[in-house]
Amino acid sequence: MIGSWMMAVSLLGLAGEDGARNTGGNSPVFVRTFEERKPFEGTSPTGPGIRVLAGEGRAGTAGLVIEREPASGSGSAMVSWSLPIEKLRGARVRVEAFARAEGVSPPPKSWNGIKVMLHVRGAGDEWPQAPIDAGSFGWSRVGFTATIPDDSKSADLALGLEQVTGRVVLDDVRISILSPRRTAATPAANATAAEARPGHGRLRGVMIGTKVDADDLTTLARSYGANHVRWQLLWDGFPNGPADTATAEEYDRWLGRELDRLARLLTVCRREGISVLIDVHTPPGGREQGTSVMKMFRKPEHQAHFLRVWDRIAGRFHDDPAVWGYDLVNEPVVGMIPDGVKTWPELALEAAKRIRAIDRGKAIIVEPTPWGSPEGLDDFEPLPGIDGVVYSVHMYQPHHFTHQGVYDNPGRVSYPGVIDGKPWDKAAIRRALEPARRFERDFHVPIYIGEFSVIRWAPGASGRDWLRDVIEVMEEYRWDWAYHAYREWDGWSFEHGPDRNDHTRSPSLTDRGALLKSYFERNPRQPRP
Repeated sequence: MIGSWMMAVSLLGLAGEDGARNTGGNSPVFVRTFEERKPFEGTSPTGPGIRVLAGEGRAGTAGLVIEREPASGSGSAMVSWSLPIEKLRGARVRVEAFARAEGVSPPPKSWNGIKVMLHVRGAGDEWPQAPIDAGSFGWSRVGFTATIPDDSKSADLALGLEQVTGRVVLDDVRISILSPRRTAATPAANATAAEARPGHGRLRGVMIGTKVDADDLTTLARSYGANHVRWQLLWDGFPNGPADTATAEEYDRWLGRELDRLARLLTVCRREGISVLIDVHTPPGGREQGTSVMKMFRKPEHQAHFLRVWDRIAGRFHDDPAVWGYDLVNEPVVGMIPDGVKTWPELALEAAKRIRAIDRGKAIIVEPTPWGSPEGLDDFEPLPGIDGVVYSVHMYQPHHFTHQGVYDNPGRVSYPGVIDGKPWDKAAIRRALEPARRFERDFHVPIYIGEFSVIRWAPGASGRDWLRDVIEVMEEYRWDWAYHAYREWDGWSFEHGPDRNDHTRSPSLTDRGALLKSYFERNPRQPRP
């Protein structure tokens, strides 16, 4: 029910800040306001507790109420409608609704719970769905965007409660076929946007750990040849850490300490010719435990704090030549959006405008939701009216290979080979990165790969071979890139050998280290004192 399909589903902001729909010229194929004379026309609810009640809707109108009592135990209460599949095949569709809930129990599986979901039948069954909280919450925008496969035979919309109890009210449910994505008028389809990026020359480097010091930076530049670092502003953990429970004052004190440290070490970066990208890895409010959704997409006060953070960073570093750019936030995850809270494109645009009011020249890096995945760019458009924006994705596909032995992923997965039932080789890597390449061609904007890596204990030469193929594709496209990571957690280290239990750096250059160094050495050499 989940897996590869969910990687193709991008969670978007579904409406403007005032709650008005942002469908533009999109074509609706299904609408239910529950003010219809026959709201259940074409369907039959399954399970008790499903009804339309006056006064329960978002504007005091009718709403769809679905209830399951605590004594109900396992089971579901669902209602579904068949959709016109002949209109949907091959189309990108947006499914959106408003929801509020009371006392919904925690789902036993991640795909259970409150359902706003499609069931698409074709070569196989797929169930893309909106991520929706358990518990109690007020009116919130929920939804997702998905592409309906060309071979689909049928599609249904399902609303309900699955394997949980409690009460949910749904209103203003809409499915729209998205208009063809706007494309740039120029240049030619095969042109590269590399020359459009801010700064000078190619950037090949690393993401660095939070404890890197002057000697580490000097070694990175002089022994390896890297000319770039992505500088994490990370508060003791990812995805969860102290920011999840910190006050705004505590966050600002932490940020001040980190910015002071950055300012001290920028002296070394200037001397060594290292271009720095400042990355807000931990945003105000942190992330919600268990979901990784950023709290700044739950409360407007966190968004206001986020904007102040960028006023502060840009105000401090706008005239430092070692700072190449500003990465607005690492791997945004949005989820549900309450009324009065900006979507990620809206918030990113506001942050970019505020940075440009202070700093006209440095790059502004924007990652798509969810998790900065390449697929996220298929449902993103460039920030309007802002010069010098670079669009960034992270590359860890296939996840069961790159993250084997991390979390609950199994080990001993080799590359190239069949992984998760699909053949993975350089051609597959190229396909995985195609959304970024397509975005570059469509809009003539620069692409930056802010993270890519594979765990160091991947079998045999698998890790090196995967890295080689990813780098060769990036080099072909002339993308700037940062390997994850240098002197951070040693699972990603290119200075450690393949024994996961050996936490000492190898006395000799590893095969991964030799590969990266061979590309770092292509960087333009900077004169040093």
